[in-house]
Amino acid sequence: MADIQVAIINGSTVLTDNEVQAVVPDLQTQVHDHFAPAWGIDADLVFVPTGDTPPAGAWWLVIFDNSDAPGALGYHDVTDEGLPLGKVFAGTDQQFGLQWTVTASHELLEMLVDPEINLTVFIQPDMQTARLYAYEVCDACEADGFGYRIGTTLVSDFVLPAWFESFRAPGSTKFDYQSQISQPFALLPGGYIGVFDVFSGSGWSQMFGQHAAREYRMRPGVGSRRERRRTPRDHWMKSAVKRDKRHRR
Repeated sequence: MADIQVAIINGSTVLTDNEVQAVVPDLQTQVHDHFAPAWGIDADLVFVPTGDTPPAGAWWLVIFDNSDAPGALGYHDVTDEGLPLGKVFAGTDQQFGLQWTVTASHELLEMLVDPEINLTVFIQPDMQTARLYAYEVCDACEADGFGYRIGTTLVSDFVLPAWFESFRAPGSTKFDYQSQISQPFALLPGGYIGVFDVFSGSGWSQMFGQHAAREYRMRPGVGSRRERRRTPRDHWMKSAVKRDKRHRR
């Protein structure tokens, strides 16, 4: 049994409980068999049907419709116990022709690696350049086309610890699970990474992979990890959940 338990909660109207529950075993396989050996972080996943109560002490991965519904739980940043919470906006994914399962995999793995959304890697190649790179493990290779299948579920590729090690020579080791990245900090087409230029004072911005869509929003999407990385921790909001219903396992 892993030290971390993650409740996969269906809070959407565009997916049925059966559709979400069917994906959980494949996400569990990715975490146990692919991710944990590389990162040393494991978790046990448990499905929570619509309207049911997640188990106490669990982190949450919640499936929502979109991030801009007034009053949606998507505005909240941590669970009702102040524990890590990841968000998947399945309605938005469907609107843009994307696979919600890739987003679920992406958000799950990034929450496990950086649950507080506050980790960075500092790189100073010379006296004129100094950057902080966000410790996000799926952004660099996030496009659906670079994902892979576990059973019938398309999941996200993810980078390995070596991706954040600037001393690694190109081609010297494996930089992502699917072996699609050849050197540290390289971005696949459609990928991106948050960077903080230490000397410019301009705050967080995005670096994009070649041929990636160049849409850049100074105000990140509500509920996104980018938004929370820019938001002081004491401004984060807890989710409101009544624990008056027994969790079904």
